[in-house]
Amino acid sequence: MKFRWSRAACGVLAVASLGAALSGCVALVGGSAVMAGMSVADRRTTGTQVEDQGIELRANNRISEVLGDKAHVNVTSYNRQVLLTGEAGNEADRQTIEKLVREQPTVRNVFNEVVVAPFTSTLSQRSKDTLITTQVKASLLDAKDIQASAFKVVTENKVVFLMGIVTPREAKRGAEIARGINDVTKVVRVVEVISEDELARMQPQSAPVVTDDSGKAAAASAPTSLSESSLSTPVGATATPVK
Repeated sequence: MKFRWSRAACGVLAVASLGAALSGCVALVGGSAVMAGMSVADRRTTGTQVEDQGIELRANNRISEVLGDKAHVNVTSYNRQVLLTGEAGNEADRQTIEKLVREQPTVRNVFNEVVVAPFTSTLSQRSKDTLITTQVKASLLDAKDIQASAFKVVTENKVVFLMGIVTPREAKRGAEIARGINDVTKVVRVVEVISEDELARMQPQSAPVVTDDSGKAAAASAPTSLSESSLSTPVGATATPVK
C-alpha cells in the first residue's frame, strides 16, 4: 500500500536525517535538552515525560555496567512503562536485563521483547528501522482521524512497537497505519487503553464564561484533568500480524 503524504508529513521525513545528525549535540545543552524534548501535545504530564527520560538514562547505564557489550538493548519508557527491545546472547542475560530495569525507581511495568539471538544487526538494518519509524510517524501525522502525538513509535528488526495512552479505536487505527508501511513484518501494541470520555477530559479546553444572577462574570471551574491513577490497566503487548 502506498501513502500520499501531506506537506506536514513530508516535513517529518525531510528533517529525519538532520535530527539524527544533531542528536550527538544534545548533551551539550545540559538541562535544556530535557525541556526541549517535552511536548505540550503529549498525553503524559511534563513531569512524567521527564521521569521517562530519567528511567531510560538510568536503565541504559545500569545495563551497560553489568553486561557491557554482551547485549544490544534499546530502552524506551512511556508513562513509566518500559519496553525493552534488541538482542541478548542467552536467556540468563535476557532475564538479567529485565531485572535491572525493574529495579529502577518509578518503573511501573516492563515489557521484555529482547530476543535471544546473535548480534547481527548492521548499520544498514538499523538505518532501515529508523526509516520505518519515520514513515510510520509521518503516516500517523498525515491521518485525519488520529492524533499522532498520542503514539511513541519504536522499530526493531522491522517489527514496529506502538506505545501510548490511547482509546481502543486509536490503538486499532494506529496498528492499521503501521501495517501499511513497506517492509514492516509485525506490529506490536504496548499501550494503555482509555475510554473516549477519559480522552475528552484530557483535551485542552477553553474556560467557559460563567455569569451570576447579576449578570457579572464569575470564576469558572477549571477543566477536569486525567490523573495517572485513573488510567485503565495497560493492555500489554498485543501483536498485530502484518497481512
